[in-house]
This record gives sequence, structure tokens and C-alpha cells, in this order.
Amino acid sequence: MNMNPFIAIAAGCASALMFASIISDALISLLLFYLAPLPLMVAAMGWGPACAALGGAFAGASLGVLFGPSYSAAFVLTVALPAWWLGHLVLLGRPATSDTSPQGVDAAPGDPPPVDWYPLGRILIWIACFAALTTTAALLTLGSDASTIADTLRRGLLRITNVRDTASGDRASEVVDVFVAIAPAAAATIAMATLTLNVWLAAKVTATSGRLRRPWPDVRTMTLPPMALVATMVALALCFIGGLPAILAQIVTACLMMTYALVGFAVLHTITLTMRNRGLWLGSVYAIVLMFVWPVITIVGIGIADAIFGFRQRYMQRHTPPPIVPKS
Repeated sequence: MNMNPFIAIAAGCASALMFASIISDALISLLLFYLAPLPLMVAAMGWGPACAALGGAFAGASLGVLFGPSYSAAFVLTVALPAWWLGHLVLLGRPATSDTSPQGVDAAPGDPPPVDWYPLGRILIWIACFAALTTTAALLTLGSDASTIADTLRRGLLRITNVRDTASGDRASEVVDVFVAIAPAAAATIAMATLTLNVWLAAKVTATSGRLRRPWPDVRTMTLPPMALVATMVALALCFIGGLPAILAQIVTACLMMTYALVGFAVLHTITLTMRNRGLWLGSVYAIVLMFVWPVITIVGIGIADAIFGFRQRYMQRHTPPPIVPKS
């Protein structure tokens, strides 16, 4: 895949402008900030990871000159590095053998050889790693221990509430304490969701333009590595030890739980294939999750249960018609 330096620089400039727009304090700048990796991801998937690397380096250097080394480092860590590596993983593949090819047969003469593409579930794990890394880096800028981080968050939220009377102040303080407790997990969840959205949008844009080499995957068949469940359980247990390790464990747990939430939605899309009014059922589930948020815990449970019991595999075995055997 040939790298286009003009595309690289254009993508880098777009990402840098979207990232730097957060200093304007405009509401739209928050959306642009979260979508900052998108141009570099499109460059990586359409013109190769080297294109995203060049664009990210140019953008990071430009931000360093204009705003200082801290802005440059933040951009490289949260935008350029994930865009480059995730774009590389999307295009990563190896020649498939007859045992690993989806059809289980050799390709016909003249056809391109089948390719084993990097599994979608493993890409999700990498997204979770980057989301945890960026969230951890952001929290560590507030302090080096749990009490300092909590106090900094609490002061900032109390300043935002700006209450006057004592009664309202007491209620606001209680609410702030709750937000401080859930802030690390909430920030990690947002980072995981937005980074996943960026990868999906970049793949859609690249596929629409005809430059995506990888065929569009069947998301319903997405599975996570077996060790992901072990890591989730270990991180969940570490959430109760207290201190800074507990905060870091909450971040990792939230990111991994989000991956299982996505698997849970894939399970729902699979087991509703034969249902009447399937669109209505799925739309209702998405609407409930978006409105109340907490029902996502049920979706996470479905994803974890599928990893243990294999609901989708059993469903497809029952509903897939047997192969047609030609008469002799």
C-alpha cells in the first residue's frame, strides 16, 4: 500500500485541529475532541499505518511548537498512537490454510488466496488497553495517590456546582462524592466507547471509499480471547483493595466490561435472527440502555455468559440447515 504524504499531513492537521479545539470551551469542541483520532485512522486503513504515523508525528510536532510539549505528548499518547496501531491491526492478516479458511476449501484457480485477518475480538482488547492507558494518564495528572486524585476531582466538581445555601451545599457535596467515586470507571467507559466508535467510523468511511482491503467482518460472530475473562475477574477483585491500585483496577475493569457489553449486543443480534419484529426488540433494548445506562450491566452479563456457555454457537448449531449432499 503506497503512502501518500499529502494525505498524511492533511489527516494530521485535521486531527490536531480537532484535538486543540477543546481549548475553545465550545460545546461542539467536545465532540471534535473525541473524534480527533478519526482522520488518522482513516489514513491508516486507507493508505497504510505509515501514513498515520507520518501524520501523527507532524501533528504532534506542530502542537508542541504552538502549545508546548505537554499538549504534544497528550496528542501522541491519546490520538496518534492508538490511530496508528489500531489501523495496523485492522489491516493485519496472513495467508489462510485450508484448515483455517472460512470455507475450509482451497481457493479456485485465479482467485486471490484467502486471508486470516486479525480477529475483531482481539482488536477490542487493544482498544480497551488504549482506553485504560489514556484514562490512567489523565488521572495521574491530578495526583500521584488516591486521596490527592479524589480531592482534586472533588474541588473541581464543587467549583462547577457553585452552590450558595448550606442545605443545597450539603446535598451537592453528597452528589459530588458519588461522582468522585465513579469518575475513574465513567471516564474509562467513555474513552472505550469513543475509541470503539472511531474505529468503526474509520472502517466505514474507508470501506465506502473502496480503499479498505479487509472485507467487512460479521460482528455477530465476534469473540474475545479466553484470558480476557480471567483478566476481568482479577481486575474486579483488585477494585476492593483500596488506594491507587484500586482506582487503576476500576479503570481496567470498566474497559473490559465494555468489551463484554459489545459481545452481549452481538449475542442479542444473533439470537433474535428468527424473531418477528426483530428491529423493534433490538431498538427497544438500545433505547433502554441509552436512557437509563444501568441496564448495560445485564448486557455485560449476557456477554460473559456467552463466553462461558457458548450461547451463539449452540443457537447457530440448532438453526443452521444441514449441508446439501449431492445424490450419487
